[in-house]
Amino acid sequence: MDMEQKGTPVVTEMQVIPVAGYDSMLMTLSGAHAPWFTRNLVILKDSAGNTGIGEIHGGDYTCEALKSCIPLVVGQPTGKYRTILSSIHKAGTRAEGDDGEGIQTLDISKLKFVVKAEWAIECALLDLLGKHLELPMCELLGDGRQRDEIETLGYLFYVSEKEKAHPDLSYLDEGSSSDPWFKLRRQEMLTPERIVEQAQVLHEKYGFGNFKLKGGVFEGAREMDAIRALKKAFPKGRINLDPNGAWSLKEAIEICKPMEGILTYIEDPCGPESGFSSREIMAEFKNAVNLPVATNMIATDWRQFYHSAALRSVDIVLADPHFWGFGGSVRMAQILNDWGLTWGSHSNNHFDVTLAAFAHVAAAAPGNPTALDTHWIWQDGQNLLEDTPEIINGYLQVPKKPGLGVTLNMKRVMEANELYNSLPSHDRDDTMAMQYLIPDWKFDCRKPSLVR
Repeated sequence: MDMEQKGTPVVTEMQVIPVAGYDSMLMTLSGAHAPWFTRNLVILKDSAGNTGIGEIHGGDYTCEALKSCIPLVVGQPTGKYRTILSSIHKAGTRAEGDDGEGIQTLDISKLKFVVKAEWAIECALLDLLGKHLELPMCELLGDGRQRDEIETLGYLFYVSEKEKAHPDLSYLDEGSSSDPWFKLRRQEMLTPERIVEQAQVLHEKYGFGNFKLKGGVFEGAREMDAIRALKKAFPKGRINLDPNGAWSLKEAIEICKPMEGILTYIEDPCGPESGFSSREIMAEFKNAVNLPVATNMIATDWRQFYHSAALRSVDIVLADPHFWGFGGSVRMAQILNDWGLTWGSHSNNHFDVTLAAFAHVAAAAPGNPTALDTHWIWQDGQNLLEDTPEIINGYLQVPKKPGLGVTLNMKRVMEANELYNSLPSHDRDDTMAMQYLIPDWKFDCRKPSLVR
């Protein structure tokens, strides 16, 4: 009779599969989203026959970084996932072009240095370990599961007129869809009335009662008109705005001071200026305006967080696990809760693997996190999973099965890989579509994208 295998199963295979999906012409400070977005999937298999999955930002740089990790992962016991991650960190070097500045000016070309590829590996390892232990992933993080569903906000965007870029950039057209949200999300929405309509349709489909508008598109005062209209339509809702540091300190104070009691929080209202970092400028903003301040730009690693906390620059840290790692994001949630501050998570365009991962991280966050960001509503329907987590009455449901608790549909994954391979570029480029709206447009972190 064979003896039972002791210890945890061993990783026998690691695949990295780049994938792409379709996007709307969403407007931000950095420009306009392209008709597509890219991501990288990590698929691990172990000696017990289990499969673990993870998803991270797209692009060839991240894909190659993940592939370089294969020798450090295959052959290792899943229970040593912390040691595996440590070996990856020790083997890594700072990439050429990474000046350590991060994204405090929202330079999208530097996003790949803030997002760490290995966190997709961490997710896949935790998925495998959870399956071995027959526990959901959230039970392996922090102090374990804190909740079964996650309050989620409706992430609102100004959407530009995609026809202006046609036929060179062929955005998806869902005008014939029977789903009111799918039909609406590809249309132009640039006025307060259209932003309110967007929120109302999202409320009907997903039950959202809280919303965040991505700003940095028009003058700040004009964006505040949309916020007032949203508050009027949803008087009990928590309404937030994120201009990605587009405003000067003076402008931020002038337009945010009257919004006390209307905005629930303001995210990254201003950036670096006059030789001072964003952390110093936002500390001055907080001294002048009685509004909670959130960030996903000025506290993207522990050293930045130390200075942000020391200066009291922020109240809410949106600690995306793709910036911080899964263990790191929950560790941040624990610290913020102990210090009387607030945890949340920022998101980028993503597939439903990330949606499931966000659910587990937020399920393990102690205290009272702010409503979670997710771009999934803009990608909904492009499912790579057989069992995509649902958002019901504004709450993301945490998968209950072991590990990540979801299953890949490999046919859809390979179709998304085929789309990826057909694209002219794999890196995010928000400038490309802007050239059709404003000829010779260039990114300027101090100018909203449609203010030229």
